[in-house]
Amino acid sequence: MEPTDRDAACFEAGIKFGALYHQFAGTPVSPRNAASLETAMEEAIENQPFCESVTVDILTEELEAEIQQGYTELSGHLMEVEVVVERDGVEVVTRMEMDEGYPLMRVESVRVADSRE
Repeated sequence: MEPTDRDAACFEAGIKFGALYHQFAGTPVSPRNAASLETAMEEAIENQPFCESVTVDILTEELEAEIQQGYTELSGHLMEVEVVVERDGVEVVTRMEMDEGYPLMRVESVRVADSRE
């Protein structure tokens, strides 16, 4: 069975999240550079094919609480991310949020522009 356009669009969204998370996890972060790091992450991932938009929100309250304990690096529990991919008439909206202590990446919605699938 050949993958559908819907399958390919969802796969692309997963690739974007894998790149974002594994490229930036471990980056030193502070409240002073959080906004510029958000922008860098968004712009880097938006360069990938089929990526329509990326929104990264580094959770500054959680970040400040961690900094009280010393050096802090970026990890999943410190950010919320939305990635929107459009491929072959299919738009996929994905999000990453903490779910029971794990940075869970999930498909929020899939919209097919026409009735091909």
